[in-house]
Amino acid sequence: MIEALTSITLLGSTGSIGTSTLDVVRRWPGRFEVFSLVAGQNLDVLVPQILEFKPRVVVVATPEILENLRIRLAGTGMPKQEWPELLAGADARVQVAVAPEVDFVLSAIVGVAGLEATYEAVRARKKIGLANKEVLVASGGLVMEAAQRSGTELIPVDSEHNGAHQALRAGRRSEVTRLILTASGGPFRNTSKADFAAITPEQALNHPTWKMGQRITIDCATMMNKGFEVIEACWLFDFSPDEVDVVVHPQSTVHAMVEYVDGSVVAQVSATDMRMPIQYAMTYPERANAPVPRLEWNEARKWEFYPPDLGKFPLLGLAYDCQRAGGSATCVLNAADEVAVESFLSGQIGFAEIADVVSETLDRMPARTAASVGEVLEIDRESRSKARECVRQRAAVRA
Repeated sequence: MIEALTSITLLGSTGSIGTSTLDVVRRWPGRFEVFSLVAGQNLDVLVPQILEFKPRVVVVATPEILENLRIRLAGTGMPKQEWPELLAGADARVQVAVAPEVDFVLSAIVGVAGLEATYEAVRARKKIGLANKEVLVASGGLVMEAAQRSGTELIPVDSEHNGAHQALRAGRRSEVTRLILTASGGPFRNTSKADFAAITPEQALNHPTWKMGQRITIDCATMMNKGFEVIEACWLFDFSPDEVDVVVHPQSTVHAMVEYVDGSVVAQVSATDMRMPIQYAMTYPERANAPVPRLEWNEARKWEFYPPDLGKFPLLGLAYDCQRAGGSATCVLNAADEVAVESFLSGQIGFAEIADVVSETLDRMPARTAASVGEVLEIDRESRSKARECVRQRAAVRA
């Protein structure tokens, strides 16, 4: 009997997670097929993906980008009758996420742009591989309530949460006392806080271990990304913030550890390659052959673990505070951080000011609880507006 192909919608096909996901698909031609590719505006990457994987539907961000895509496809010589259906916009993202032909949705769009499509896929009982942590940071309560109602399980793709998911399989949730997430410490683990003001975008984008997109790389440098992961872990695994610890592990080989009531600690260890957790999510509960070279154990290794310095990296502590506060706080946190990171990359603020802009935005936004995805997106828009106001005021003071 021939096993049926798993049909995939890939939300965020042109980013680092998207391209790694397609490499996993490439390695399993008889197991996975691409129903839909969803991208933003990177046609240089998207067009070759269309030619290779021949999806049935392709979605881009705007009608203008869609028209450019038509022109680019015509220039490839691909017969028009072989073109996928071409769509644009948020409604189209939802359409391909909930399509009856789709078995698995990989949510990898950076920011809240992928929230609505992921939420509707959860409601539609799709199997979800979650690589977009903003989905739960901005709207964890709504998404997890929907998952509980539909019976959908979200399989995390972030290496730390994926490691936690694996380590938690060693025992019952009631037997767990603590979850420990590891952090590389980023490029400035040994940099004095006094030198943070002089850090350039080029330096901050030079991550010592992982190759990722710009925003997540900067978030790793500020440790905001680890704060988001704490929030996401609380929602995914039903932990309180006080049950989730962070340790700095520069080697990035141990991705997560789970401590059980008897004092045993189960750690998940693997190569630092995102194809490992992506394939785990795509094949779960099965374990398929490793998509990357295995770790070698015939040479000495050193693993270091240090407590994080919250004085140097205040955004990590702020994430804990926001998760404890509940309501809209984590949504504001995410929106403000995205604006602050964009402003740093464009030279409007310094590296050390990223945390200041986020903190000021939280102070300016009233606390409330969103009852729908639409309300979450409205809070996100308001928070971005407040954050941009903070950036403008800082620029005016310097001028």
